[in-house]
Amino acid sequence: MVEFCDDCGSLMHADGDEMVCSSCGARQGRDAEREAEFVSTEAQSTDDVIETEEGAEFEGKPTDDSVNCDECGHGVAWYTIKQTGSADEPPTRFFKCKECGHRWRDYS
Repeated sequence: MVEFCDDCGSLMHADGDEMVCSSCGARQGRDAEREAEFVSTEAQSTDDVIETEEGAEFEGKPTDDSVNCDECGHGVAWYTIKQTGSADEPPTRFFKCKECGHRWRDYS
């Protein structure tokens, strides 16, 4: 659950039955009615996570002939897309050459 301090606007965290401000230390009771509005991430699965580390079983999606490997010049690679910066920045594309396995990234 994410709440912000009424006094200073900073992020608060749960401490037992209270919410505590991480900046000014203000405390307030947890509101059970408001808690019902929040969704917990504890039960989320990682089934849709794409592994891009070396040795991962899933390599991503294949590109068309629009990329060139710096190592071998091959024009087709596997790719995955991840949001590595803030939400207002474009996502990063991670490539792995289908021919030689060289990895690189493109910040678009």
